[in-house]
Amino acid sequence: MKTKINGLDCILLVDDDQFTNYINVKVIQKAKVNTHIQMTTSAEEALDFLREEGRFTDAAGIPKPGIIFLDLNMPGMNGWEFLDEFRTLLEERKARIVLVILTSSNNPMEMEKASLNKDVVAFWTKPLRPEKVVALVDAHFFGHGTPGYN
Repeated sequence: MKTKINGLDCILLVDDDQFTNYINVKVIQKAKVNTHIQMTTSAEEALDFLREEGRFTDAAGIPKPGIIFLDLNMPGMNGWEFLDEFRTLLEERKARIVLVILTSSNNPMEMEKASLNKDVVAFWTKPLRPEKVVALVDAHFFGHGTPGYN
């Protein structure tokens, strides 16, 4: 039986590949994390969701994310540009969000850049795995350990 996790009302997936988002939903479900999952296919759409703008203007009933899984390589605004915009959000909009870069890149320079960003708690290479989701939730919502960089 899946139980709700206090403080984790939503997981936001930010990846331009819809199939990857679909697979990530299945991985989160396999990890038995009982929460709303919001999928976006662009960084701009994810920012609209966080700001309650664009198609999310009347989305007051949609829970706010406790975790964001962010792809880096996307057309238009990429993940790094998203992070620049994320930094400018009001603190109450981004408070208590656990932000994880989830990318196909294993470039050490990107990992180093991510480690210097105070909003990023982890840098993981795809694919997302259930045990990593469980470890992340345990670390940030139950205070057990600290999963981080690959």
